Amino acid sequence: MSDPNTQDFQAPPPPPPPSAKQDRGPRPVKLRPVAIGLFVLGLLVAVAGILKFLPGGVGTGAAFAFWGILIFALSFIPLPAARGDEEPPMSGMQKVLGIFFEPTRVFRNLRSHPYWLAAFLVIGITNLVYSTAFVQRLTPERIVDFTFEKLESSPIKPPPEAMEVAKADALQQAKQPIQRVQTAAKSFFGIFFFGCFLATICFLGVLAFGGKINFWQAFAAMFFAYLPIEVITKLLSLVVLFIKSPEDVHPMLGAQTLVQDNLGVLFSPADHPVLYVLGSSIGVLSFYGLWLRAKGLANAGTKVSSSAAWGVSITLWVLALILGMILAMLFPSFMS
Repeated sequence: MSDPNTQDFQAPPPPPPPSAKQDRGPRPVKLRPVAIGLFVLGLLVAVAGILKFLPGGVGTGAAFAFWGILIFALSFIPLPAARGDEEPPMSGMQKVLGIFFEPTRVFRNLRSHPYWLAAFLVIGITNLVYSTAFVQRLTPERIVDFTFEKLESSPIKPPPEAMEVAKADALQQAKQPIQRVQTAAKSFFGIFFFGCFLATICFLGVLAFGGKINFWQAFAAMFFAYLPIEVITKLLSLVVLFIKSPEDVHPMLGAQTLVQDNLGVLFSPADHPVLYVLGSSIGVLSFYGLWLRAKGLANAGTKVSSSAAWGVSITLWVLALILGMILAMLFPSFMS
């Protein structure tokens, strides 16, 4: 007879598979009021431009409205999940200073706390200070005259009537204080949009190389990786700007940098524009930026190997080089 106390053994049910939500943190809903504010401000500025109350308001309003839409869309992307063993977030000042002296620590802090505002503001303000000084030093008239003189010999030359109108509008935009303020405001949008573009490429690139990174981790890492390059480049360029004679400064190439730390000094941009772009990409600051991007992705990402980080960083460098060489071939007159 069988033992009545004997029961058939049943294995315990397997544990539930890990939910994808465990790898996701909350959504950054705090961005939504900012997004709505930018959108409303953009609409008001655009309407003022349409009604001729605000010169140049249509373009500025459109940029701000799109900025608001972009931020609102990004607010639906979850932040990285809290791990429980992360260090407390560094302050904005600590990260801005630390990225120059201890970048690994800053990037590791961004893994759990991908806060990017401090880097964004420093980059934006640094670019604004240099661009304002550059226009004042070379004068709006010289910059606009040079641009439209080269435009006449380019493949995108507009009709003569449109050329005169566009030149008058560009000169007014460069000289009128209210339009210069709008140009400065739009530059911040441009930096933000460029950061989104780079973060998206890095996010997809890391996934393609078999790594794992949150969008906000890539977003913050890219801003802090570019911060030292922008600060060093613009500060040194400011010094050179006031040392050199304005007549010796190129009105277009000098608007980005006056630092000659690369092989571009071996080639004349007027005679060899493609080789000049190629040489300009091989320099101290170029390789420093390459290293910072790789370091940022490897340490800010959730699971990013060194080879994946370097692969994405080199890919970005190659893409930028190819784009620059294509533009140099299509519009060589702007570099002469």
